[in-house]
Amino acid sequence: MGPLPARLSVVTLAARDIRVLLSFYRALGWPELPSSDDGWSAFLLGGVLFALYPLPDLAAEAAPGVSDSAGGWSGVTLACNVDSRAEVDAAFAAAVAAGATVVAEPTDRSWGGRSAYIADPEGNRWEIAWAGTARFDERGALISFG
Repeated sequence: MGPLPARLSVVTLAARDIRVLLSFYRALGWPELPSSDDGWSAFLLGGVLFALYPLPDLAAEAAPGVSDSAGGWSGVTLACNVDSRAEVDAAFAAAVAAGATVVAEPTDRSWGGRSAYIADPEGNRWEIAWAGTARFDERGALISFG
């Protein structure tokens, strides 16, 4: 496996009203993580974490300086979680070397992990992240988070 694993770990939606979205996804009966709250919520769906994060907070990380009206960011991020804190930096460097645009350099996050953001050639945002609570099976599918 190369420095950036072929792995989709998390899809995050930027929530304009997280309480409304939480109510909707809870009503579907999806398995919500116990660590969810009104500031961040997630559902483990078949090996991928589906997360909701307030729009201003996600925009600050994934699209700094881009306004909603600019059309430069969809409000959706994809994430590839790696197995260690140090792997964030190596995977980030590999993605940039492959032609990704730097959005946010690797940094330690307030939630205890480390992550960086890149954009692919069409501007789609990817977070390269390490979270100490993420667990994967032998195929790289996310089996638990938190």
